[in-house]
Amino acid sequence: MVKGKKAAFYTLGCKLNFSETSTIGRQLSDIGFSKTEFEKKADLYVINTCSVTENANRECRRIIRKAKKSSPEAFIVVTGCFAQLKPKEISDIEGVDMVLGANEKFNLPRLLSDLKTVETTEIHGCKIDDLDYFSSYSLTDRTRSFMKIQDGCDYPCTYCTIPLARGKSRCDSIENIIKNANDIASKGIKEIVITGVNIGEFKDKNDNRNFADLIKELNTIEGIERYRISSIEPNLITDEVIEFVKQSKKFMPHFHIPMQSGSDLVLGKMKRRYQTKLYRNKVEKIVSEIKDVCIGADVIVGFPGETQEEFNKTLSFIKSLPISYLHVFTYSERENTPAILMNSIVGKQDRADRSKQLRILSNKLQRAFYEKYLNTEHTALFEQEDKQGYLSGFTDNYIKIKIPFTTEICRTKQQVKLIEIDADGIMKAELL
Repeated sequence: MVKGKKAAFYTLGCKLNFSETSTIGRQLSDIGFSKTEFEKKADLYVINTCSVTENANRECRRIIRKAKKSSPEAFIVVTGCFAQLKPKEISDIEGVDMVLGANEKFNLPRLLSDLKTVETTEIHGCKIDDLDYFSSYSLTDRTRSFMKIQDGCDYPCTYCTIPLARGKSRCDSIENIIKNANDIASKGIKEIVITGVNIGEFKDKNDNRNFADLIKELNTIEGIERYRISSIEPNLITDEVIEFVKQSKKFMPHFHIPMQSGSDLVLGKMKRRYQTKLYRNKVEKIVSEIKDVCIGADVIVGFPGETQEEFNKTLSFIKSLPISYLHVFTYSERENTPAILMNSIVGKQDRADRSKQLRILSNKLQRAFYEKYLNTEHTALFEQEDKQGYLSGFTDNYIKIKIPFTTEICRTKQQVKLIEIDADGIMKAELL
């Protein structure tokens, strides 16, 4: 049925989505599909969606139209968080043939009876109760893999739709995670990024071993030279985790720690499980314990009740901490969340202005972090050629670097000296 057929994939959103798209791609390859670029003509398009912001929803519609324009007769499947939350809305978009919710996203090969476009869009598995756990990891980048260890979330953050889209927190077993890591290592991949919705809550589904136990086991895998811990809640970063990363040669000195606000009032309205004192203590402890560590943070601007005074508290709080860069999100009203019913709404223009201020601050923080390491030596893992004939990569502490392209060191770890920050904010380096 599918021999000689081409499948193309598009992923919106987080690293977790990338790991899941890659797994779906391998499933389709196993039944005979060959993979092609999304911009090219294909028989099947799979679009894995995000629904964190309204912009993500709009982007999903744009991508669907793009696929249909490339191949009018192609079969189009939409899955992911937007598909889980709004299956009927997606099914009404012209050109969509199948919508897969959280329960069915990994059953696409079984559900594809043929590739004939349909009059009425099929909707599968969009009930959020009693979700299964399904392992996934990416193999599309030959240097790095995103490996899922956990899914769903039990936190009641008032702005967030993820518990509605992905259900309750569920975890893999350490045994299976180790198997996946070995599979990744066997493909020659050197770095694993540990992903999930709330990875700090990890508990082995068989025996309740925790996140610290997991990373100690992963540290023993031969062939994997680097691990990075993706976004992890500040209240879940234990002293044991900090101490282990400090002494490990494989776990990189890099933490991404969601902040969301530097105002205790706003954090309370968000129902975050910490306030600024805990966040400060955690960041300062990590920086004092781990040499050359890079700290990234997520921040949401324009949440209901964020007056100019409360926003200024966020600005001051960030400036008072050793933060290396920010991921800035403009608050977006999401249906079926408590925040949508809150008063003291922040105007769209104020949201945009505050977002711009934080993005400018992020650029300054990152440049200051880079400047701190000029003329110092680091280990870097090189990845890919860019359009200007350079080879790019990241240092152990997440400084993006580039050197003139050399085939011999693609996907290898090298010692480099950091020599100059270019106009794009990328560090030029030289091999030692």
